[in-house]
Amino acid sequence: MNEQLGGLKKGMIVSPIENGTVIDHLPPGRAVRIAQMLGLMEGAVVIIGQNLKSTKYGRKDLIKVENRFLTDEECSRIAIFAPEATVNIIKNYELVEKRKVSIPDVVEGIAVCSNANCITNKEPVPTRMLTVSRSPVKMACHYCGYEVRAEDLRFRG
Repeated sequence: MNEQLGGLKKGMIVSPIENGTVIDHLPPGRAVRIAQMLGLMEGAVVIIGQNLKSTKYGRKDLIKVENRFLTDEECSRIAIFAPEATVNIIKNYELVEKRKVSIPDVVEGIAVCSNANCITNKEPVPTRMLTVSRSPVKMACHYCGYEVRAEDLRFRG
């Protein structure tokens, strides 16, 4: 019996992509924030699935980006918000590579220090956050030492 229905396998909610990246196993509610942080919403076809059923995690989010392949640095940024995420590379509808993300020791230029008195909020200084804890994920400003949980990080722009 053919389980393909309009290009979807039976039970499949999100359609497959021919070429690109699938970011899987994101905690529920994090996909939009991660897509914005990576600048994925600018020009690319992006499919975001939120609160999808997952046999391993109960619920999860998912991002599919057509014709875009993430760098190692972008994968590290994902790890800050989703340490269990996987980044899957798709070519000709086939999975060709599966990567686990890892939390970097240092994140530069994306997160803004939450301390209003920090030099990064007063002068044109590049931001730099240091990983203090990986479970739960906690970052500290390189300049002032202010600590923040990953889910409370703010971004430039």
